[in-house]
Amino acid sequence: MTIFEPDHDHDTKSKLKIASLVEAEEAFLAKARISANSVYFSPNVGSAGSAKGIEHLQRPQGRRHFLASVAALAGSGVAGMALAQTTPPSPENKAPAGAVWRPVPEDATKTQGVAIGEDGGYGTRSQFETEVRWRFTTKTPFSSWSMTPLEHGVGIITPSGLHFERDHGGIATIDPATHKLFVHGMVKQPKKFSMSDVKRFPSISRIHFIECSGNGLTEWSKPTLKTVQGTHGLVSTSEWTGVPLSIILNEVGVRTGAKWLLVEGGDASVMTRSIPLEKAMKDCFLAYGQNGEAIRPEQGYPLRLIVPGYEGNTHIKWVRRIELADMPFMTREETSKYTDLLPNGKAVQFSMIMEAKSVITRPSGEMVLPGRGFYEITGMAWSGRGRIKRVDVSTDGGRTWKPAQLQDPILPVCQTRFRYPWVWNGKEAILQSRCVDETGYVQPTLGQLIDIRGLNGPIGSVYHLNAIQSWKVDTEGRVSNVHYY
Repeated sequence: MTIFEPDHDHDTKSKLKIASLVEAEEAFLAKARISANSVYFSPNVGSAGSAKGIEHLQRPQGRRHFLASVAALAGSGVAGMALAQTTPPSPENKAPAGAVWRPVPEDATKTQGVAIGEDGGYGTRSQFETEVRWRFTTKTPFSSWSMTPLEHGVGIITPSGLHFERDHGGIATIDPATHKLFVHGMVKQPKKFSMSDVKRFPSISRIHFIECSGNGLTEWSKPTLKTVQGTHGLVSTSEWTGVPLSIILNEVGVRTGAKWLLVEGGDASVMTRSIPLEKAMKDCFLAYGQNGEAIRPEQGYPLRLIVPGYEGNTHIKWVRRIELADMPFMTREETSKYTDLLPNGKAVQFSMIMEAKSVITRPSGEMVLPGRGFYEITGMAWSGRGRIKRVDVSTDGGRTWKPAQLQDPILPVCQTRFRYPWVWNGKEAILQSRCVDETGYVQPTLGQLIDIRGLNGPIGSVYHLNAIQSWKVDTEGRVSNVHYY
């Protein structure tokens, strides 16, 4: 890491960005609150947010509970009506993104289903699944980011279509048949590789998270966004497949003295970052696959650099050039951007490792508990330095902690799902999670981070906020984002 004097001219722009994010989240919630399939659904949306009668967050129910419920309904003579009401037609007969709207029969066993192949040979998701990424409004839609709906996640893999994205010059459209990767600089033999060349090398598959270093940037000085999608949605996990970068570098031959490499994207912004050669040779790889298929255009089709554990902007998309040198290249993205501001006004460069972090995704902001009783608290934990070793959960604002169950698989540099059984007594509660990775690093409180990094600038230190998140549950079961440390 190095330290330099930053430019503070971006303060006004940062304030505008936060206002835009708040506006985008409110627009998203306005739609979600009138969607019966959303965890934020609110039948009383027009009554100033009253929680009475709202059943947003269903308690986990097993098959026994389900059968008992059906029997009870049958006995009451309203079962038919209740089941029919589980599939209401869309007011606009409009399916959500990625789905096709189809009429819903009252009894699917009495009606022929959809013909095989009607989807054109590439499937769709259910018309009843509505989760989507949302982005904040910028002057141009070509430089922005979109957030993963973590509150809807199951397991650890993010659906490819819901993986967060950060683009600086729009989503590039590149023909793999003509795409080339040029490797040069301090090498013995500069070479160009076609995609066919790249795919001829031995490949690997790894499940890794990618997190934008700006994940949570709105939350340094005060709780700002309301949902976990807004506060933590710039992290996602995929299975990536590709070629170890060490194979490509050995193919061109690294000259003595080379210590860094510049990786350049083929998009309109020509995004670049400097990567230490030691890291490149250790575990970086060039991915052309994501979750069992070709990597998506918004994720860098046809070729993306994966830098396990490093901040998202180093995972250069649409890779077209790699140059080796004996020092970092000091590009725009590692001087005026993506640095960590300190209390003395200076900033740290090349702090690229994403430290251990966790968050409770259910229950989380804007959800409502329908009543006292049992709930399963669940969430995700991850570390750029290896595996998650332990996650503790507190329901009293950090005064006491209990170990959560970690769900397999527990992989290095990968999100790990945790679960914790909780009986809510109807009183006010502060829910928190705190993770420890295999190096022994303990996720800090926000106060501990601020003691080190300060709150310079309009929104604090901006990047690398990995503090413990607090969700407040009030006596009516409403969950909200709070600072509590």
